[in-house]
Amino acid sequence: MYRNSPATKFKYLIPVFVLFIIAPGLSNILRSDDSVTFLSENTNEVQTRDSVNNKENRTREPAKQQSPDSLLDIQRNLKAEELVRGERLFYGLAYPKDQSVNCAVCHNTSVTDTLNWNPDASEISNKYLHKSARDLSNVLLKPVGLKMAQVHKNINLTPEDIVLVKAYMDKFVNIGLRPNKPVITNLFLFILASIFFLFSIIDITISKILKRRWVNYGVLLVTGLFITYTLVINALALGRSIDYSPVQPVKFSHAVHAGQNGTDCIYCHSSATYSKSAGIPPVNVCMNCHLMVRNGTRSGVSEISKIISSYENQKPIEWIKVHNLPDHVFFSHAQHVNAGKTDCVECHGNVKEMNVIKQVSDLSMGWCINCHRTRNIDFHDNLFYSQYKDLTEKMRKGEIKDVTEGMVGGTECMKCHY
Repeated sequence: MYRNSPATKFKYLIPVFVLFIIAPGLSNILRSDDSVTFLSENTNEVQTRDSVNNKENRTREPAKQQSPDSLLDIQRNLKAEELVRGERLFYGLAYPKDQSVNCAVCHNTSVTDTLNWNPDASEISNKYLHKSARDLSNVLLKPVGLKMAQVHKNINLTPEDIVLVKAYMDKFVNIGLRPNKPVITNLFLFILASIFFLFSIIDITISKILKRRWVNYGVLLVTGLFITYTLVINALALGRSIDYSPVQPVKFSHAVHAGQNGTDCIYCHSSATYSKSAGIPPVNVCMNCHLMVRNGTRSGVSEISKIISSYENQKPIEWIKVHNLPDHVFFSHAQHVNAGKTDCVECHGNVKEMNVIKQVSDLSMGWCINCHRTRNIDFHDNLFYSQYKDLTEKMRKGEIKDVTEGMVGGTECMKCHY
């Protein structure tokens, strides 16, 4: 009776109930380490990684969407094909949005003698070498000044395109402007004539290959005349630089300043009246006007900004002298401008029409002497010539009508060479 009682049967069911209750806890404990993280030896601090990750995901801020303009601030290495696309964009060979803008039309990529008011490709590449693509973007898409706003109004480049153009410009710093091919026609003809000349002499005196001697004599005559003419012309031109026009650091136009604006020559070249040299005006003279005038009608802000930068950084502009005389020649602007009343045009040409200054006269000794022999000087009411009593008396008596520079020692060697 005791063995088959309900109490006896119930005691065998107790282990089953206990196992049923603790089984889920045991399964969590036996789970792999990927799902469980033990924070300490205290089992009360056991947490699942899933719950921690879910909590972090709930507290994490949503990622912001990257704007296209942010590409302008990202520094990255570009592939070769991307650099090629940057070059094509620069030369207008790519068509973003079915439009193309050729930067090389305004910013020349080769050396040229023609005045281009816009900075060349090498100049702008060096200017923006250490600047960001965003700086370039601001100039292209948000230009300052009427000139640049008009020129850049059709530019519709994406930030990615501007980054590629900037990368090509950085590369162009090392490439530089493409030089013009030298003209060797005269040199080639001179060498060819010299070969024929020598051949004819050798054939007449030694080899005697040609039976018709008149051919050799004809060759000698023609080639001899050509060689002599070439040597004489180039010897006379030695040290003379007619049409010499170097590239200046600032594209200064005398046609604008002296012609259009009517600025007097002495305002800038003030030392011409009392010194040997006419002088190059310092930057502070330029700033008398350009403190207010910051935008040009032809070059925009590009050239005037060089003047302002020079003034602010206290660094003089390194102008290149155009009219040069040999060291053994004495010349005084004061004597010609003040005493001789010589106008600037007589030596320097019509400067008021020159955008780029060039040497018009050869400044040779013969050119100077011819002027001294033929030019009438202002002899009356001129304190400088008042010491010439004999000439003054002859003019008073009517024995001579005019006085030239040669009559007062203008052709004497020691006047210019001493």
